[in-house]
Amino acid sequence: MVFSSFTFIALFLPIVLLLHYASKNPAWRNGVLLLASLFFYAWGEPRFVLIMLLSILVNYASALLCQRSRRQGWRAFWTGLGVVLSLAFLFWFKYYAFLVNSVCALFGLPAAAQPKTLPIGISFYTFQIITYTVDVYRGKVPAQRNLGRLALYISFFPQLIAGPIVNYTDVEPQLARRKTGWGSVYKGLSRFIIGLGKKVLIANVCGEILSKLTLTGSMSVLSAWLGAIAFSFQIYFDFSGYSDMAIGLGRMFGFRFKENFRYPYISQSVTEFWRRWHISLGSFFRDYVYIPLGGNRVSAGRHIVNILAVWMLTGAWHGASWNFLFWGLYYGLLLILEKHVLRALLERLPGALCWLYTTLLAVLGWVIFYHESLADGLRQIGAMFGIGAAGASDLMAIYCLKNYLWVLALAALACAPWRRVLGLRGKRPAWREALRAVALSGVFALSLLFLAGSSFNPFLYFRF
Repeated sequence: MVFSSFTFIALFLPIVLLLHYASKNPAWRNGVLLLASLFFYAWGEPRFVLIMLLSILVNYASALLCQRSRRQGWRAFWTGLGVVLSLAFLFWFKYYAFLVNSVCALFGLPAAAQPKTLPIGISFYTFQIITYTVDVYRGKVPAQRNLGRLALYISFFPQLIAGPIVNYTDVEPQLARRKTGWGSVYKGLSRFIIGLGKKVLIANVCGEILSKLTLTGSMSVLSAWLGAIAFSFQIYFDFSGYSDMAIGLGRMFGFRFKENFRYPYISQSVTEFWRRWHISLGSFFRDYVYIPLGGNRVSAGRHIVNILAVWMLTGAWHGASWNFLFWGLYYGLLLILEKHVLRALLERLPGALCWLYTTLLAVLGWVIFYHESLADGLRQIGAMFGIGAAGASDLMAIYCLKNYLWVLALAALACAPWRRVLGLRGKRPAWREALRAVALSGVFALSLLFLAGSSFNPFLYFRF
């Protein structure tokens, strides 16, 4: 079940909202949300619910044992046990076949392992479990004695299968008591509609552009650039749209989640881009990998190693494929260059040039990310600059440009923080709020029309 489906919008969400608000007791409300979340996950993959529940039980027990242990060695042991077992599930489903087959290929042997069916969202909920267990070990939060609350934190359906990654320290007080009401529902619904519009009206249409273009083998310069730009918009509006919907859904039930995207395509450096893109994932690697390795408070050589380690892990997190590892290495090297070589130059360059430099590198990075074959990705990048290209343009690329220019223009406009640009931040007057409500109603109606008229409705980040 996906958020941008009639089943979710017309049946699941209204029923859960009614049951939640019909329950006045906080414990009953948590129970409603927990059962709804387990049903939501089981809708598509019932057998994998057991994997998630087992991970929850293991870390529930390990955190309690860690808190009860007085000796540091035992505390570390119980924490490590919970983390290792959670990562073992992730490794088995996501990386085992890739690792075995890569070793076989190294020695010229045929593939020896079949890729496993990946449980939806396992990367996201595994990282959430780790934040809980490690934060208990660090003494940031007490171990949760109520198994139901911990299970709700991990399985809460808005952020279960594609994030954002919610730290336990942020949500722990809200599990016990949170402010709810129809005002929260209205604000949450408004945010949900914005995310739905991003997903259906922009990301899905950009996906249609990609489905019409040929981006493997021989391609024209226009096809190569159009495909790169379309995917750059698709992945941003797909995932930021999902994050908006998740944040809005959480708000409907009284939960406040942190922002996950802050207009990354206005960035003027690669460093800034990754401070604005997928903030919850970046925060996880910063707090649980980069800083424990020493962060930037080490020698220059060690700092370079730390950055490379984080970005190779970031690439591997996205998928068990060489293109993702190369993509992680690509950004690791760019960030090393910015921090140790280009910082002074970027500070002197005009903002427009810095933006152009950052955007170009981000688009090239998404080409590597898009292709399962690294060779195909490099071939498309070459075609973008006329190397090995089959001419300047082709009929399909011209057709797509003429028929989909509107969505590319809309996507470009939606990448900018117009409220800030126009000085419209702060509390809205009544007339502006009414105008906003009308506009959101129009976006919602248009999104439903697009959903009704198209069967193309993928969520890119479900595969992670």
